Amino acid sequence: MSERGEIKRDGAKAQKNSGRGKYQKGDAKWYNFVVDYKEANSSFTLNKAVWAKICTDTFAVNRNMQPVLKIIIGEESKVRLAVIEWAMLEQLVEAYEEKEMNNG
Repeated sequence: MSERGEIKRDGAKAQKNSGRGKYQKGDAKWYNFVVDYKEANSSFTLNKAVWAKICTDTFAVNRNMQPVLKIIIGEESKVRLAVIEWAMLEQLVEAYEEKEMNNG
């Protein structure tokens, strides 16, 4: 599946000319996230420089949005992973627990 196909699959809004413009950084907006999509056949290398660029691109779009890296690994059978900051994961867990307490 192409990047455009992944964006559509997620229900995200594609950024115009992502990577080319000054303000339309990242590949798509999804809820409160700016998503950067990376596809690989069998592996993907993530390092500090890659993550720093994703964060910088997100802040160029909107400082109130959160960066996320979606990695799609595989050819026929795909594995889809999201990389987010730990603080965002903690917020998601807190919101989940609060919802569970209110529904329990």
